[in-house]
Amino acid sequence: MTDTLVKDPPARPGSRGIGSIEVLAALLVLLVIFRGPLSGLVAGPGLQTWTTVFVSVLVQAVPFLVFGVLLSAVIAVFVPASFWARALPRRPALAVPAAGLAGVMLPGCECGSVPVAGALIRRGVTPAAALAFLLASPAINPIVLTATAVAFPGNPEMVLARAVASLAVAVLMGWLWLRLGRTDWIRLPQRHEHDGKGAAFWSACRHDMVHAGGYLVIGAAAAATINVVVPESWLQTLAGNPVLSVLALAVLAVLLSICSEADAFVAASLSQFSLTSRLVFLVVGPMVDLKLIAMQTGVFGRGFASRFAPATFTLAVLAGAVTGWVLL
Repeated sequence: MTDTLVKDPPARPGSRGIGSIEVLAALLVLLVIFRGPLSGLVAGPGLQTWTTVFVSVLVQAVPFLVFGVLLSAVIAVFVPASFWARALPRRPALAVPAAGLAGVMLPGCECGSVPVAGALIRRGVTPAAALAFLLASPAINPIVLTATAVAFPGNPEMVLARAVASLAVAVLMGWLWLRLGRTDWIRLPQRHEHDGKGAAFWSACRHDMVHAGGYLVIGAAAAATINVVVPESWLQTLAGNPVLSVLALAVLAVLLSICSEADAFVAASLSQFSLTSRLVFLVVGPMVDLKLIAMQTGVFGRGFASRFAPATFTLAVLAGAVTGWVLL
């Protein structure tokens, strides 16, 4: 495969230094092993609660994150982009929902969806269909839905609600782009070369794991901090207002930039908020967050990101709120 979907250059043969992914993995393992002693060293009940929430989110989310990164790298490196061009219907209006449904079958995270969508456009797939795939793949793939079911064991309807709302946003945004989008808003990505697929695969794994793992740690820390630092009265006031709670968690999803394989566990920890507001968090996060906006700007151009991100955010909030009102 000549098209690379990875930004990082392959590691040079013989370079075996300890990198950020090794440090992250070691820290996560140490946190799990020494969870008991670390909790005992923390004197205050507030810090003990913070440590418990932080480590619990990581322990639950890391297996899904690792599995998702590996599968995303396999798809990005070993599945030719031309395959999707042949598999989709020729009519753009039908290609959009078909591309959205393809996201159900293809595990991946936000880190891989942007370059994959760019490769699809370069191979002749209509941009509307590629963008529908970009939004659907990290939001409704099997790993994400399974993680959601595990994170919300008492609310299985959350899985259906997330799938319905996310697929609706992906398809509607594809159709919206088909009608209103302009080709000069998209700057097609340039072609790069890799020395081998093995190097590309491990480069993709390292890239996605470092970025997604780092954002997961930040998200877990933020969730633990919200549970401990923010006064309960504030949370109850915010969570008690249906409109403010939805908007607050929508903005929080953008700021935290958590990988979609792990965001359900962070949402589950925000128990002060309603299921509908947490659903909005799960719908917005995989489609619009800070790292995605930055990646979309780099791959497709600033003109694209400045139009696509706000429109997707608005539609995701509305779809999540309506779906939550109907199903939850």
